Amino acid sequence: MTKYILKRVVAALISMFVLITITFFLMHAIPGGPFSAGEEKNVPPRVLEALRAKYGLDLPVWKQYLNYMGRLLHGDLGDSFKKLNYTVNELILGGAPVSAVVGSWAILVALAAGIPLGIIAALKRGGWMDWFSMIIATIGISMPTFIIAILMMYFFSMKLGWLPVYGYGTVKHLVIPVICLSLSPIAYITRLTRSSMLEVARQDYMRTARAKGVSEFMVIAKHGMRNSILPVVTYLGPLIAALLTGSFVVERLFMLPGIGRFFVSAVSERDYSVILGLTIFYGGFIMVCTLLVDIAYALIDPRVKFTE
Repeated sequence: MTKYILKRVVAALISMFVLITITFFLMHAIPGGPFSAGEEKNVPPRVLEALRAKYGLDLPVWKQYLNYMGRLLHGDLGDSFKKLNYTVNELILGGAPVSAVVGSWAILVALAAGIPLGIIAALKRGGWMDWFSMIIATIGISMPTFIIAILMMYFFSMKLGWLPVYGYGTVKHLVIPVICLSLSPIAYITRLTRSSMLEVARQDYMRTARAKGVSEFMVIAKHGMRNSILPVVTYLGPLIAALLTGSFVVERLFMLPGIGRFFVSAVSERDYSVILGLTIFYGGFIMVCTLLVDIAYALIDPRVKFTE
């Protein structure tokens, strides 16, 4: 296992290097910049030149790249071009805990609702519970997050007055954002669990366990669920990375102080350092989660072996 993990870490570092390089040169290939004359109105040209010189944007692109990679080796993601007196490290450290809290609750809700719904739908195939689960799954997959958010804000905040519309700090502030983030994962987890459980239910070891007199609950919990959970584990890798690093739609709508809100603003403002920093943070998170998923595979199913 150690050799396998080392190989995956080396592959992740190479992938991260390629990701950073492509992102860096693509940003600089787009016309304009964070301090272009057309972007900054009513700012004297000499001031714009001074700003470009301060952040090294007047240097050749290849030299900017080498300077950035040199700082990155020391863990420095650079200064934000648009948010004065803030470094990218500070922005990520300030917003990541909020995004992690909201994302963690969304993942827990998705697992707590999606897995039981999928199991019940498979066991009651063709019944009303199966139809109900599939309706929930279809709604969660087909309806955009911002539509769900607006509808929930309208009913639960404006009409009923039960929950706040925006902000962060109490449990009530988390209810609507968590539900909005968890609906789509619930739908996918429900469908994955249902299809996998239907396949597992036809296996010989399930019939053998029932023939031995094992209770239905133990048959489902010990044999069925353990073998049908692998597709959900695969889906959890990118899901955890996506939710824990923030959703820009939900965070913008509910004014949550997470890092998701920086994704859109950094692109629109051409804030190169923030774009790169968030790309590195998100890409690294996905690679770590993917590695953990591969390790979890072997722990859940002994038949899965690491290829060294």
